[in-house]
Amino acid sequence: MWKLLPLISFALVSVLGTVLAGQDKAVDEAARIAAVTQPTDDFSRSEPYELRPGGAATSFETVNRDAFSHASANMSFERELDFKVGNGIFRKIWVSAPASTASSDGLGPLFNARACQSCHLKDGRGHPPATSEDAGGSMLLRLSVPPQDDAQREALASLRQSVIPEPTYGTQLQDLSIQGHLAEGRLRIEYEEIPVELADGTVVHLRNPTYRVTDLNYGPMNPEVMLSARIAPPMIGLGLLEMIDESDILAGADPDDANGDGISGKPNRVWSEAHGEVRLGRFGWKAGEPTIRQQTAHAFAGDIGLSSDLTPTPAGDCTDRQPDCLAAPNGVDPQYGDLEVAPEMMDLVVFYSRNLAVPARRDLDDPDILAGKRLFYESGCITCHRPKYVTRRDEAHPEQSFQLIWPYTDLLLHDMGEGLADGRPDGNATGREWRTPPLWGIGLTEVVNGHTLFLHDGRARNLLEAILWHGGEAEAARKRIVEMTEAQRDALIAFLNSL
Repeated sequence: MWKLLPLISFALVSVLGTVLAGQDKAVDEAARIAAVTQPTDDFSRSEPYELRPGGAATSFETVNRDAFSHASANMSFERELDFKVGNGIFRKIWVSAPASTASSDGLGPLFNARACQSCHLKDGRGHPPATSEDAGGSMLLRLSVPPQDDAQREALASLRQSVIPEPTYGTQLQDLSIQGHLAEGRLRIEYEEIPVELADGTVVHLRNPTYRVTDLNYGPMNPEVMLSARIAPPMIGLGLLEMIDESDILAGADPDDANGDGISGKPNRVWSEAHGEVRLGRFGWKAGEPTIRQQTAHAFAGDIGLSSDLTPTPAGDCTDRQPDCLAAPNGVDPQYGDLEVAPEMMDLVVFYSRNLAVPARRDLDDPDILAGKRLFYESGCITCHRPKYVTRRDEAHPEQSFQLIWPYTDLLLHDMGEGLADGRPDGNATGREWRTPPLWGIGLTEVVNGHTLFLHDGRARNLLEAILWHGGEAEAARKRIVEMTEAQRDALIAFLNSL
């Protein structure tokens, strides 16, 4: 028993206690979990175990650029090798086929990055291009069109597809290509400054982006094309999010706003390639992926042009209107099951992604941070940014099993208003809806990535701008923050930076 304790959250061992013999263990445990995950109303001090947002997996290496790159702290020595090998594959620079390095070829022919690490730099947050000449490798432009016929409408209705690809350019714009092929085009961004006056007279300028594509090399796009720019999100805590029980997520859903609080979070439902059925979406800006493995497979295919067990097409996102791309040499290998990313390699990358640790909180008993936490809670932010959960038990994933975690998300979709709308539906998500992003680690963005650019497309240059972009279901909470004094806003931001 005691040898297993490092793999169990000591927080839960202490807080939930020992279930006495003769009691109904399931009912008793469920009641204790419900009690420990209730939002606090005591802001005089930090809560028990709040220091460890990732439970026993929390990393305390938070003072340098590697703060997002550490393994789960409760990982056994035997499993650390898999984490390190997975990291090596995550950082691997892929090359075009054929090549002498058979396990590293198959890039493209059209792609956005040569390595996973190119977008998720230091396992952190991406950014939009700094200039019109900046390739902006950590930003992608998603593409789709409305359904064109009954078959496509049925594919969307059944959720076998989440979007209909643009007929020529597929589901995302590839701005890079291997030798002998033309990239698809270039993303261009123009910003308009929008002034917002706060109640105390402070004026904040927001950047409103407009996106367009130039230098198209394969003909015009469909006139009904829908564009959505996305930066790469941080990689930390993914395994913990995957281990939140589905019932705990759905318990927060209220798609018809039955309780009349103005918040109508709803789940995204998406097709799981591994399970052959519709599953709850958890990952991505619109919760468009059900598992870490499927998210990883789609990133290999769309971003780098590599086939794997869930996406076996070696030409990546190439379409029938790009015959040279489809006919290009690829890196498939019979010993890998005619795939470019061997299943064993995929397993290691998924294991690495699952075990990137959440950093510990900082200064959480500082009076200003406690004051900011009260304002965050009382402003209604926790209605969507739900503070904490207990993950389910799973012997296959001991690092994430039965942990008290603090991600500050409900993993549901919310209407964020016209200001943030991309107008591009994705599965059950409308063009105005986004998944509530986790907030853990957000205060270390500048330490890890050297910038403070937030939201799905990096338009917000700091946390206050990100808050002021909130609308729709978040409009009431935004209004309360607009009405704060400068000292209150500073305390609120201090709390967020402590996460």
